[in-house]
Amino acid sequence: MKQKKLLLIGMFFSWVFFGCTNLDENVYSEISENNFYNSKLEIYESAMYPFTYMYDWLAWSNEYSYFYHNELSADQLAWPQKGRHGYDRGEHIRAHYHTWTTDERRIGLMWGAMYKDIGYTNFAISNLSTVNVASVDMTTEEMESLIAELKVYRAFIHMKLMDMFGNIPISTDVTSVNIPTVERTEVFNWVESEILNNIDKLQLASENLVGRVTKVVAYAMLTELYLNAEEWTGTARWNECITYCDQIISGEGGAQTGSLQLDENVLGPFNNTNHLSSENIYEVPFSFDNGFSKNWSGILMGFSNMSSALNVNYSGNNAFVVIPTAFDMFEEQDYRKQQWFLFGPQYEYGTTTPILGSEEYLGEPFIYVNNIRRNSEGQTGEGGMTDGEENSGARFHKYRSGTAADANYLENDFVVYRLTEIYFSKAEAIMRANGGMPTQEAVDLINESKSRYFSSTDFISSAYTINSLTLNELLNERGREFIFEGKRRTDLIRFGKFTTTSWWDKSPDGGNYLKLMPIPADQIAANPNLIQNTGY
Repeated sequence: MKQKKLLLIGMFFSWVFFGCTNLDENVYSEISENNFYNSKLEIYESAMYPFTYMYDWLAWSNEYSYFYHNELSADQLAWPQKGRHGYDRGEHIRAHYHTWTTDERRIGLMWGAMYKDIGYTNFAISNLSTVNVASVDMTTEEMESLIAELKVYRAFIHMKLMDMFGNIPISTDVTSVNIPTVERTEVFNWVESEILNNIDKLQLASENLVGRVTKVVAYAMLTELYLNAEEWTGTARWNECITYCDQIISGEGGAQTGSLQLDENVLGPFNNTNHLSSENIYEVPFSFDNGFSKNWSGILMGFSNMSSALNVNYSGNNAFVVIPTAFDMFEEQDYRKQQWFLFGPQYEYGTTTPILGSEEYLGEPFIYVNNIRRNSEGQTGEGGMTDGEENSGARFHKYRSGTAADANYLENDFVVYRLTEIYFSKAEAIMRANGGMPTQEAVDLINESKSRYFSSTDFISSAYTINSLTLNELLNERGREFIFEGKRRTDLIRFGKFTTTSWWDKSPDGGNYLKLMPIPADQIAANPNLIQNTGY
């Protein structure tokens, strides 16, 4: 918890200092190393804020985040209208059907939040670069490491922007205005060079550096960069992806707890002490106990009737549901299906007293069902995005807050990278470098992960072989493993499925241009040097 608290101090400092999110020149001019940076603690307080702001644009904390767009545009999660709830100007429906426009409010908010965090990072780099390290009791090496950490984090945000929007501006200082659009390949090359040029200055991961950009985190960023290189640049980089996967697996980048290894507990990487999980590499720190209580209640929690089912004091918008065909992808004996979802009859915590419905099933036992349709009105078939009810679809239960009385209540961190993903990335890179065919090493990597979720008897029939682990099946297993983790759109694009295939209540798209989100129209109006993506 110590490192979380340090991050929170930085967050609090920045809220006090900025007051809001306005990054104008007058704000910048109010502070300098001469009137604030007087100690090592003050240096770290200032430098930590960009990392804490990741909750705003990356995780499930906000209804416009990267997580929102990378999941709701894909084939596993949806936010259907449920009677009188959830239409929200049709935004979630357009996300599902890929009919978004250049004026989408949530896409604009995502763009703004990501570049805002880049602005915070640039501001920190600019100011720290002028500090006399001797005057704040720091060594030159410590300062260089901190600045390197910020630069790699800045590259990470650009990588996520490049994934979502393609050609984007590269922002590296706080004074530039009307920054021009840069081709995606050039952005890729810049992200790669920023990470490689700074990686040797980063610290090895340790239990005191949760939420920080350590060497193993940079390795993980490179595996993501190289795994998607063919899609993002047209040039495959499978061998480089394998190289950095190997460096992570061998422990060269350090680990948050002891040594990196797969967590045998199906809930371990996600529970309210998940900063102690043996497999987590990079996390967005959250802490209810320290007043940093951003959580999944808004988009991933049901209405207030479900609070007593989990014995918690929060409720949500009854928003995200699991698409029926995605839920069907899990075998019944798969522990993930049993543990990561709320499904079927719901009861008050620790009892057999039924939870009661509050909308279509007012006063009736509340039962989550694996369809999205107006069952209360006799509708049959697959339903659709405007046909939901309060109990439509299986629900999120992968991250568990604990009960309100739990000492670690709502202390769950949001996981960005974990070792399981590195296993999957290496296996995929091996297969793609081998003409799409698996090797025994690739099979073994996926089986080592999958075997955790079945009894030894059940796994005999569920294990992969050289013949059964196709690229398509790897995508299916990747979907099962990383559901609710904000990765699905990127995966579907890499596997050539995002615009070309059908899923529940979704037909193939009219063009591949929809693999990229539009540059927000208001941003183009404000910056004449931005160029809209083709097709919009």
